[in-house]
Amino acid sequence: MLKAAGLPIYRHLNVHGYWSLAGGKMSKTVGNVVEALALTEQYGNDAFRHFLLREMTFGLDATFSEDALVARLNADLANDLGNLVSRAVAMLVGFGRGSVPAPGPEDGAEAEVRATADRVRGEVHQAMEEFAFQRALAAIWELIGLLNRYIDAQAPWALAKDPARAERLATVLHTLAEGLRWLSVLLAAFLPGAAEAIRRQLGLAESPPRLADLDRWGEIRPGTPVTKGPPLVPRVESPRGEAREAGASPAGPRISIEEFSRMDLRVAEVVAAEPVPKSKKLLKLTVRLGEETRTVVAGIAGQYRAEELPGRKVVVVANLEPATLMGVESRGMVLAASEGGALALLTLDRDLPPGAKVT
Repeated sequence: MLKAAGLPIYRHLNVHGYWSLAGGKMSKTVGNVVEALALTEQYGNDAFRHFLLREMTFGLDATFSEDALVARLNADLANDLGNLVSRAVAMLVGFGRGSVPAPGPEDGAEAEVRATADRVRGEVHQAMEEFAFQRALAAIWELIGLLNRYIDAQAPWALAKDPARAERLATVLHTLAEGLRWLSVLLAAFLPGAAEAIRRQLGLAESPPRLADLDRWGEIRPGTPVTKGPPLVPRVESPRGEAREAGASPAGPRISIEEFSRMDLRVAEVVAAEPVPKSKKLLKLTVRLGEETRTVVAGIAGQYRAEELPGRKVVVVANLEPATLMGVESRGMVLAASEGGALALLTLDRDLPPGAKVT
């Protein structure tokens, strides 16, 4: 058809995977389809877009469930992004008197934020070129996590109590405002509603610049007015209900503290990761626990790509008996949480060295 129309033959064809529901591929004939418009009306366009782009590795199949959508909404959008925007804007309004202050001297903390933002911008650009939307969002959430940790570490509420540290407080507030400005551009292609809401609260034009134009850190102008807005993404309840009666046990029989203490939980840094041959679910991870390096096999290939794992800090059960999976000896278990088809590795909200004991 292309030749007949006098058009050039394509050299590369991007083909998306299939969404499965309740163990089978969605089909109009079978009737196991998701009503996208109904879900966007219930949870919002941003939440639905985020779930589709974050859950599916482009080109591979993925599993859809409403529970998983809600889990992503609450964890990523309400807790991580929404909490960051709410805290940062509240402090800019309260401690900055409703505007972005002029920054003072920077230190290593600001240099880390700046360097991470610059690296994330490059990773997002490269991922978008490769249709790797999941990888782009993972990179953006790395910056979101760093900014949340930056708030905790710098403690602007404590700086505000000491007049002698006013200059330092101004630097922190300016860094937070600039971080939100960058996020409003990075997120525009994925969460257009949230990106516009962030820019409105920062007193910026609603239409963000293109990603290619995001080339300089620190361009938000001192004196830019900042106003509070409604919650960026409110938490919602699972369609099956998350509330429990007081004192109810969420799952399984109870164990004693002595039984729990037999588990040796450690912080581990992923040094390398690769797929296990002939397996669609298993990844072979090389992890570092203090001075020791060992191999751990994890069934997370459906949710994580091998190349996005090196450098991450995870939690492992370090004293399990070794087991051989698909010909690979695994010495430990990586901890992860799952709900409705969604899976997330247990990670740290602040940095600790590999080998640190989890208690």
